[in-house]
Amino acid sequence: MMHIRLAERRDAEAIAALMELAIEELQRGYLDPEQIEASRAGMGLDLQLIDDGTYFCVEEDNFLIGCGGWSRRATLYGGSHTAGRDARLLDPAIERARIRAMYTHPKHARRGVGAKILEAAENAARDEGFVAAELVGTLAGQPFYLAAGYAVERDWYDRNGAVPVPIATMSKTLV
Repeated sequence: MMHIRLAERRDAEAIAALMELAIEELQRGYLDPEQIEASRAGMGLDLQLIDDGTYFCVEEDNFLIGCGGWSRRATLYGGSHTAGRDARLLDPAIERARIRAMYTHPKHARRGVGAKILEAAENAARDEGFVAAELVGTLAGQPFYLAAGYAVERDWYDRNGAVPVPIATMSKTLV
């Protein structure tokens, strides 16, 4: 049975390994090998999310099968290593919470792991007064977010890596 909990710093190694596996396997068919490699510059573990208590782990039989969360900070996407980070706290009255770093183990994809994380993240953001959320969706993730009620606002390219990687800014009203 799936169990969700807040991530802790001690989970960082397992989270990073899960992210790498998901990046490598779940983007196939959406991105070419160069784009998958380049996407690593704009994806990955952001320790600020763990430190803020806004990042979740989903486990089954004590095995990490998913991770993801939300943020009350301005950074929209990326790992601790990604350029352009902004730790400024958002104003829930006029700004949208950020849904961040959602990853599922490839053997557990399409089994409700992402939905469980997204529900927890949206509820936590709503509890802090946010009325809307936004995220950056990969081509592989966009069908999931569309099904969850998010709408594409803008298609664009992440240029943190060696080649451009197509992504989209998506948003949803939470109330």
